[in-house]
Amino acid sequence: MPRVAVVGSYGVGLTMRVPRMPVAGETLSGGEFSSGHGGKGSNQAVQAARLGAQVDFFTAIGADDLGRGGQVLWAEEGINASVVVPEDAATMAGVILVEESGENRIVIAPGALARLRPEDLDDFESTLAAADIVVVSLEIPVEVAVRALELAHAAGTRTLLNPAPAAPMPDSVWPAVGVLTPNATEAAVLLGLDPDAGAHSAESLALRLHERTGATIMMTRGGHGVLVCLDGEITHVPPVEAAAVVDTTGAGDSFTGAAAVALAEGADPMTAAQFGARAGAWTVAHSEVIPALPRRSDLDSSSISSSPTTSTDPESSTSGDPT
Repeated sequence: MPRVAVVGSYGVGLTMRVPRMPVAGETLSGGEFSSGHGGKGSNQAVQAARLGAQVDFFTAIGADDLGRGGQVLWAEEGINASVVVPEDAATMAGVILVEESGENRIVIAPGALARLRPEDLDDFESTLAAADIVVVSLEIPVEVAVRALELAHAAGTRTLLNPAPAAPMPDSVWPAVGVLTPNATEAAVLLGLDPDAGAHSAESLALRLHERTGATIMMTRGGHGVLVCLDGEITHVPPVEAAAVVDTTGAGDSFTGAAAVALAEGADPMTAAQFGARAGAWTVAHSEVIPALPRRSDLDSSSISSSPTTSTDPESSTSGDPT
């Protein structure tokens, strides 16, 4: 059983579907409410656990009902959770208002996650060292993400950084990053470039990010598949056709969690990217996030319809929709 350690976020999405947005001072009736588990770290941990990994998860929550709900989820999924519970801080929550047209307004309160400090990882250091791979995402303070990557790297553990939401990273961290899983917009932000997805070719971004960081790049491109950049060479991993596109929320987390499991099992980056693409295709065909994350039995090899192709031309294709 591969061991995957995840350092990242947990939060709850509180969604209200409304006929229209209220104006200032107005109380509007007729909404439909729903809530669900979220946070990139938690989603990735659940995906890895469902695909057969032994998962350890480090995060911060509040001493509140939302945080207790997260602990119930992790227990049900067989995840070993190490949680920091700062005083007077709530669990991360996002309040989402969605109009009938699909337009939305979102406000996120990071709560306990914003209180995390690098030293909070001290008690998790031995877990990072014992893992086959450590997965880190950026809904936590950058300095905490950097510390997790550095501790894992110092212990000889392979690392994967999912740079989402995108944020500038110090150059000093790149020797500690083994694998990067950005989309084109996130890659541009890491390179300090215009994040407009149409401003740069996906291959150029992947190659430049690989040259700058030394990491293996798995750039997700939604319906255009995945670009893997390793040793200065670009490999195109073709897209996996989804049975339907119902809800794309969580597809990137599904990809990252699945790719991490494959890497922990010894797969090469191209095979890991294929496995991640299959998981992402399953996720977009189902509604919500946690219910849509697949189990191993859901992913059969018939999902793969073509083989990767290799190119050394950084300008031979344009960027597609990010996953």
